[in-house]
Amino acid sequence: MAKLYFYYSAMNAGKTTVLLQSAHNYRERGMNPVLFTPALDERHGAGVIRSRIGLEAEAQVFEKEMDLYARVQQERELRNIHCVLVDEAQFLSKDQVFQLGEVVDRMEIPVLCFGLRTDFRGELFEGSHYLLAWADQLEEIKTICHTGKKATMVVRLDEAGYALKEGTQVEIGGNERYVSVSRKAFKDVFYGGARVYLIDPLENDGTSSNETRQSDLLD
Repeated sequence: MAKLYFYYSAMNAGKTTVLLQSAHNYRERGMNPVLFTPALDERHGAGVIRSRIGLEAEAQVFEKEMDLYARVQQERELRNIHCVLVDEAQFLSKDQVFQLGEVVDRMEIPVLCFGLRTDFRGELFEGSHYLLAWADQLEEIKTICHTGKKATMVVRLDEAGYALKEGTQVEIGGNERYVSVSRKAFKDVFYGGARVYLIDPLENDGTSSNETRQSDLLD
């Protein structure tokens, strides 16, 4: 039975790798997945989903106003569709999450959404908010904070390594902008003013364990 899935995590957890592996598995069995990626994420070029380990695939670009149900219906008129995969699903609108639910309920096509749960302020993204509310199945993809605890949150940093508390919710960036942390570390950095040190693990010279050692922080 088709379901709406939401696979969520902090950054640097391998969400995109899981999405691309899922797409490969469908294709390997002669099935047709449809992949979507947000228009605002052009780090690897428009319409390209790429993981940190080098896997990539072409995808259809979605804007906030796109009707995803209608778009999947158009694809379905051309070929059989066996699965819909959405990268960076936190950028979906409320209406689009509803539309993806309609794809599941009316077309009986499974939809797998992958994205962040919260932004740099600890607030839910719109897409994540409604996926958490409406998805049939929630799956957490885990990653680790520099403290050794499970990383569940993300902070946006300035050039000195201090948390930014103001700014637009959406700002694409990598290791120079974001770091995944545990809830406790988030409170220390965001509310307590602690500094985060971004150190490439290959260049680690024995610095203290309370310094972040992550070299690539965005799928």
